Amino acid sequence: QVQLVESGGGLVQAGGSLRLSCAAFGNLFIINAMGWYRQAPGKQRELVATITSGGSTNYADSVKGRFTISRDNAKNTVYLQMNTLKPEDTAVYYCNLDRGLSHMIYWGKGTLVTVSS
Repeated sequence: QVQLVESGGGLVQAGGSLRLSCAAFGNLFIINAMGWYRQAPGKQRELVATITSGGSTNYADSVKGRFTISRDNAKNTVYLQMNTLKPEDTAVYYCNLDRGLSHMIYWGKGTLVTVSS
């Protein structure tokens, strides 16, 4: 199985920055992609950013130009650098991993990001 451990959430003022990390452990044979999703109170979980094993990235329109996803394949870790944070970025951020030929999906437990105005 796969375990995802997120860190880096917290409270920050609007305009500030945070960096989230997600380390993957376990059976990591054929990682297709890793990414970040978020869920704000009363809303559905939504994609924030993803990165494939080849380094291709995809971002939600709402975070383009402010957030950057990156990964360290040697450490099986994905990062999300979040700059110019806005109160509407407040959410629980979940790490996501797509593994294997059958594209099994795994989720972390989430880390809370709170942006104060």
